[in-house]
Amino acid sequence: MIRVLIADDHHVVRRGLMFFLKTQKDMDIIGEATNGREAIELTASLHPDVILMDLVMPEMDGIQATKRIKEKFPDIQILMLTSFSDRDHVIPALKAGAAGYQLKDIEPDDLAEAIRKLMRGEHTIHPEATTQLERENELAEISPHEEHPLTPREQDVLSELTKGKSNREIASSLFVTEKTVKTHISNIFAKLHVQDRTQAALYAVKHGLTEPSGQ
Repeated sequence: MIRVLIADDHHVVRRGLMFFLKTQKDMDIIGEATNGREAIELTASLHPDVILMDLVMPEMDGIQATKRIKEKFPDIQILMLTSFSDRDHVIPALKAGAAGYQLKDIEPDDLAEAIRKLMRGEHTIHPEATTQLERENELAEISPHEEHPLTPREQDVLSELTKGKSNREIASSLFVTEKTVKTHISNIFAKLHVQDRTQAALYAVKHGLTEPSGQ
């Protein structure tokens, strides 16, 4: 039997889920939680196999509850069952450790199958949630300088910096003040997500940014 815990702050939703899942011969509904905090407490005492977790709940939301449960009980599978399919909900939920993400308009039989898939070690993610995940992966593949392009002058300063020049030497080469150079370097560090001149130089070499802008 698959031991299922339902966590949702809406009584009607919990009743509906319980009514349907009780018709499944391989599933046993062992408890109901009305918020994330209760979900954690019931998980500790009941040890479910699968938790159907709502996202937006009082006291503690589903994302925080999922994170804490997975830290203590990594083998428990959590299926987010929610009305939200936007990036701000999907990505944090999956990063928190949810193995599944489905919308509440899912067909009952599909929900039952999604639960079984989790028990087989398969992820089950709604197509809209999958789209958000793919977009997140695409963003992750974009380098900092592609997301935040350097200005021509910042590129010139970076080019000089990779030659090991001091701020004074860079200022002299580009006919600007040292204060201006410092400002450009600060902007470069922020855009490239680096902490110091060495990291900036290594980044420039790695990404082919060692030449001046030509402007």
